[in-house]
Amino acid sequence: MPFGECAITLQDVAYQLRLPINGHYISGCLTDFETYIEGGCPAWASFKELLDTFRELPDGADEATVRRYAWAYIMMMLGTQLFVNKSSTRIYIRWLPYVGRLEDMDGYNWGSVSLSWLYRCMFRVGNRHVVKLAGQLQLLQSWIFWQFPELDPLDMIRSVGL
Repeated sequence: MPFGECAITLQDVAYQLRLPINGHYISGCLTDFETYIEGGCPAWASFKELLDTFRELPDGADEATVRRYAWAYIMMMLGTQLFVNKSSTRIYIRWLPYVGRLEDMDGYNWGSVSLSWLYRCMFRVGNRHVVKLAGQLQLLQSWIFWQFPELDPLDMIRSVGL
């Protein structure tokens, strides 16, 4: 099967995941954490409030409660979909400053950071002591089936008549 270069690109991320590939970069450390949280609350107080256990949004919830639920949901999505780690139970707090202001979230370049996270995870799995792959595996799988449709499991099942 002849083919040229095979690499997941930002164009693939934008097309397949519908993530923005333009905007403010996502980088840095948490030294300026307080500047990202509304109201000037101490960072860890905001973090605790953000990740308190939640179930369903109560009827008639005020704006602060809706925002807290939105923050927690977005953090859960970041930790379980875009930036998955092998624990499946922990969320990196590095994403918290970018969720601190909900109205600014769409101005960040989530596509490039998602792609770089996937490449970082794929690099780490090259270590012989690493036994699990983490990262944006939905993107990897989607890209494989997009680039190599003959590998699509549904097509394989159909071809053998199951």
